[in-house]
Amino acid sequence: MVDVNRFKSMQITLASPSKVRSWSYGEVKKPETINYRTLKPEREGLFDEVIFGPTKDWECACGKYKRIRYKGIVCDRCGVEVTRAKVRRERMGHIELKAPVSHIWYFKGIPSRMGLTLDMSPRALEEVIYFAAYVVIDPKDTPLEHKSIMTEREYRERLREYGPGSFVAKMGAEAIQDLLKQVDLEAEIALLKEELKTATGQKRVKAVRRLDVLDAFYKSGNKPEWMVLNILPVIPPDLRPMVQLDGGRFAASDLNDLYRRVINRNNRLARLLELNAPGIIVQNEKRMLQEAVDALIDNGRRGRPITGPGSRPLKSLSHMLKGKQGRFRQNLLGKRVDFSGRSVIAVGPTLKMYQCGVPREMAIELFKPFVMREIVARDIVQNVKAAKRLVERGDERIWDILEEVIKEHPVLLNRAPTLHRLGIQAFEPVLIDGKALRLHPLVCEAYNADFDGDQMAIHVPLSEEA
Repeated sequence: MVDVNRFKSMQITLASPSKVRSWSYGEVKKPETINYRTLKPEREGLFDEVIFGPTKDWECACGKYKRIRYKGIVCDRCGVEVTRAKVRRERMGHIELKAPVSHIWYFKGIPSRMGLTLDMSPRALEEVIYFAAYVVIDPKDTPLEHKSIMTEREYRERLREYGPGSFVAKMGAEAIQDLLKQVDLEAEIALLKEELKTATGQKRVKAVRRLDVLDAFYKSGNKPEWMVLNILPVIPPDLRPMVQLDGGRFAASDLNDLYRRVINRNNRLARLLELNAPGIIVQNEKRMLQEAVDALIDNGRRGRPITGPGSRPLKSLSHMLKGKQGRFRQNLLGKRVDFSGRSVIAVGPTLKMYQCGVPREMAIELFKPFVMREIVARDIVQNVKAAKRLVERGDERIWDILEEVIKEHPVLLNRAPTLHRLGIQAFEPVLIDGKALRLHPLVCEAYNADFDGDQMAIHVPLSEEA
């Protein structure tokens, strides 16, 4: 793991198939979660202990090895490593897809990164990916155009006209992957730079957009064909948990349902390919696999969402990340912290611009450690415990000390949503009566605040360094 204090920056990038394999601790082959009789995770299933780690600290699945002294041993009977159960929050698995599948973010996003890379319209891409049309991958000696789109009927006519094997045309994400592999980034970038010298209007706008995307691929060293998945990562089981309710029923994360659909369809496709099933049936199964992976990554992005009981749309991976309740805003930016408070803001026209009014009850709570230290330093009481009691009783003497303490401690005021760096600013606190925070009217502009019931959060930096 990366040392939290040591890294300079973080970058989100495309994962190559080899990267996904290096993350994985094993392949998930079966759609089962847990055995409802024994309540143990199923082998090779979505909660498998061999892949994701033991469900109990320092204990293998069969119980042969128990306790910390067997740390790191892999059980010869059940194959489970003896380690902490919390590895189930970080160990990933993978699914080997039997057919390539397009990543919906890159094909459906605006602008479509896949479309810009291939210089194809999103509509044409959609027809190819969902098996509604063929795309020419290699025209060979025929007059067909590279990347041109054909319907099933046109494809058959061209085959009759030019003969079998005279050109290569495919459908599905496989075709898109082949086209992406053909993209020569250096040559395309050079061509676009030439085009920009003369192009005007809409042509220029399009060239600039394409250049942006291709240049980003070239500089980052990511390959365009990674936008099509051949291997799907499975997130750790404790991030998509299954809990037993009263009465023996189970509540499971929606992601388990979505993964189960992908595994079922993938296994069915593998079986059809083994049996040499007719092309149309295999095609249909590949399309269903594509739709299952789409729903897992971003349910409802294309067409109707997959629903659970009570026709409620299932929450996909994208829903876990985006929006106010998502991982970023709820858990990473919006963590609950000590020495903070929040209250309604009211106008304080008598304050200086660098001051803010803090209610006494709130201030004594926020500055408690400083006040207690000062009480002990002045020999009013002998120890911290007595000082704490003094503060909790609301002794008269603490208010004078508080007045002095706050003079050298600025506070931070934050108004959500914090859209730019001025969303959090430092102020000199001034004690006031009442329950509302007071703010100078001229500071509101940066916060986009008004006094119709807006709330603001207040934070106290504790150390000199902070």
